[in-house]
Amino acid sequence: MPVASQATLQERRYFWLLLIFAVVVIGAGIGLRDPWPSDEPRFTLAAKQMVESGDWLFPHRGSELYSDKPPMLMWTEAASYRILRSWRAAFLLPSLLAALGTLLLVYDLGRRLWSRQAGLYAAAALLVSFQFVYQVKRAQIDPLVMFYITAANWGLLVHLLKGPNWRAFWFGCFCAGLGVITKGVGVLALFMLVPYLVAWLGGWNGVSRMGPGAWWRWPLGLVALLAAIALWLVPMLLGAKAHGGDPAYAGYVNDILFHQTAGRYSKSWDHHHSPFYYVPIVLFSWLPLSLTYPGTLPRWWQQLKAKDARILLPLGWIVLILIFFAIPKGKRDVYIMPALPMLALISGPFLHELLQKRWLRIAGLVFIGIMGAAMLGVGAAALIAHPKFATEFATARGFDDGGHALWWMFVAIGAVQLSLIAALRLRHAVWAVCGGMLAMWLAWGLWAYPLLNDSSSAAALMQDVRERVPANEQLGLVAWKEQNLLMLDRPATDFGFTVPWHEQYVAAVKWQAQDPAHRWLFALDGVMEQCVDRSKAISLGHANRREWWLFKADAVIAGCTPNEEVDRVPANTADSA
Repeated sequence: MPVASQATLQERRYFWLLLIFAVVVIGAGIGLRDPWPSDEPRFTLAAKQMVESGDWLFPHRGSELYSDKPPMLMWTEAASYRILRSWRAAFLLPSLLAALGTLLLVYDLGRRLWSRQAGLYAAAALLVSFQFVYQVKRAQIDPLVMFYITAANWGLLVHLLKGPNWRAFWFGCFCAGLGVITKGVGVLALFMLVPYLVAWLGGWNGVSRMGPGAWWRWPLGLVALLAAIALWLVPMLLGAKAHGGDPAYAGYVNDILFHQTAGRYSKSWDHHHSPFYYVPIVLFSWLPLSLTYPGTLPRWWQQLKAKDARILLPLGWIVLILIFFAIPKGKRDVYIMPALPMLALISGPFLHELLQKRWLRIAGLVFIGIMGAAMLGVGAAALIAHPKFATEFATARGFDDGGHALWWMFVAIGAVQLSLIAALRLRHAVWAVCGGMLAMWLAWGLWAYPLLNDSSSAAALMQDVRERVPANEQLGLVAWKEQNLLMLDRPATDFGFTVPWHEQYVAAVKWQAQDPAHRWLFALDGVMEQCVDRSKAISLGHANRREWWLFKADAVIAGCTPNEEVDRVPANTADSA
């Protein structure tokens, strides 16, 4: 067999090995836990209500419309449930598929722009990056929007660097539109046209030149973008109009089209941080890929001086994304995650050379060594010395044995990582890093998920509620969270979600008084104040850093109304996964 054919066959084997590795790392733990706060339960609850009600157009959170996000993720979760018939498996499936799709797109771009080897290294670099795996093992919108933006970038880069390829360009614009109806920011993929314009005007190497007669094809990209958005927008507007003068649907349209998009960007109301907030994210959340910066930065600079458009376009786009999200006061680490696949892409061509460097191998071993020592140290300290942080954590999670199984997991991860360093040493440092990350993610999915699920998901709490409230009696929810209704898994009455808690309590007591013998109220400790006789109520204990109670009408103190101050959530009762 010719040497070239042998190399190609080997690269194909590496590709399938990488894909299997990705499925194992990302898929480990699917089916072993329920949705965890703060975001996962609300999306899964909305998807569950879609399936049960048949209304897939307007997401609901209990009795209220949910307008914070477009319904794309909820659609994919609901569709996954229709196939798998299990919410435990279905709610994480969209993130798994989005992750695999993103890896394949990065691989294909690297293959097209440089070589199959560059594509493999780029996809592998993305797969070992901490933020990528951490986020795609969660059921949030960000993995899905990252996939759509990467798909949009794929179409644009194929057209702008390997074209003209107008079908790829229109496909990219269409995917950007799908990103818009996922989270609103999908249109940011079109920022790729800015560095392209610079490259085109500057005569850069590798940039596609479009003929003068092709001008009319560019606006069709806007048509493709709007067509994707219209798949949701048009039915939504028509559906809202069909509800006549219902202010709830008019409010839904206004909130999702204006307040949650332009309003959230220009007048951020939460997660305020400085303009330099993303610097540590790029340095530490993107480890171990960020260890290559000392090697990739000078090589990118050399390619830029040589006018290589293959580096300019993705790198320029990354810079624009960082600037865009650094401007508003509200910032979260996941906002810039769509830039990570493009960073891996432009790192791929240089990784084969860099991984032979002694300094990078040492850096990789130091990274895994620090992680392993920290894991081993924390686990051993918790098991032997029982420090305050370990005791408090075990109490908050309801571990009767002090959380020994969890601390043994830390010990095991640390021991494996340090053992890999000792066994593989500098010569095989790359495999020590990959093995160390694999050990951490497998333990997280297969060990931590079952241990933490009851306390994180409210599964045990709501199981207790189901056992205490007879099936033929009714339950009302006050100051509830999405995981409570989701994990209850039976009909319940709520009195709004965004409605102030003291108003929910008043409405709930009136509802209970209509049939006091058969109606129960489930409520947060703080909202009850002095209006409930706790000696006649049932304490359900601690879950999600909150105290919960169950009571019937005989525990209600007549004429008592909670103060409006109960609507303010104390810092120590925030959701925690």
